[in-house]
Amino acid sequence: MLFRSVILGLSALCMVAFTSCKEDAASKIKSENVAVAAERDANAGDFPVLKMDKMEHDFGTIMNGTPVETIFKYTNTGNSMLVVSNIKSTCGCTVPSNYTKEVAPGETGQFTVKFNGKGNGKVSKSLTMTTNTEKGTEVVKITAMVEADPNAPQKTPAKTSVNPLSTSTTKTSTQPGHEGHNHN
Repeated sequence: MLFRSVILGLSALCMVAFTSCKEDAASKIKSENVAVAAERDANAGDFPVLKMDKMEHDFGTIMNGTPVETIFKYTNTGNSMLVVSNIKSTCGCTVPSNYTKEVAPGETGQFTVKFNGKGNGKVSKSLTMTTNTEKGTEVVKITAMVEADPNAPQKTPAKTSVNPLSTSTTKTSTQPGHEGHNHN
C-alpha cells in the first residue's frame, strides 16, 4: 500500500513538472530555430543519386578460360554523401573489387570487375551494388561470347555404363555460364 502511495505521489509530481514545462514551451520557441528545423526536415529525404557511366559491359568474343576485366564508374549527382556498402556478383566466376565506398556530391567512384572467362556461348552476369540511395541497389551486367579455345586439348568422351535399375540422376545447370556445375 505504501508503494502504491509513493507511485501515485511521483505521478502527480511528474504531471506538475510536465505541465509547467509545457505551458512555458511556447514562449521559448525562436523563429530561427523553426527555420533550421524546416530545412533539416526538407533535407531528410535528400538521398544521394548514383549515375553509372554504363549499365552493361560487353567483352565481345573471348576464348574459354581467358580472364578479362573492366571498370564501372559512378558519379554522385545528389546533394548528400553516397555510400556503397557492398558489391556482389551472381557467380564466383565474376569478382568485383577495389570499389570506392564513399563518394561526395559531384565526385566519381569506380569498381573493377574480373571475369574468369569460363563458359560456353553467350554468358551474362549481374553485379548488385548496395547503396544508401533511395532505391537501395543498382544492378549492372557484363556479357561475353565465350568460344572454345581451338588450341586446347580436346576431351574424349568418357565411356559410361548405364544401369537400367538405377534411379539416381545428376542434374546439371542449364544457365549460361554455369555449364558443368553439377547440382545433386
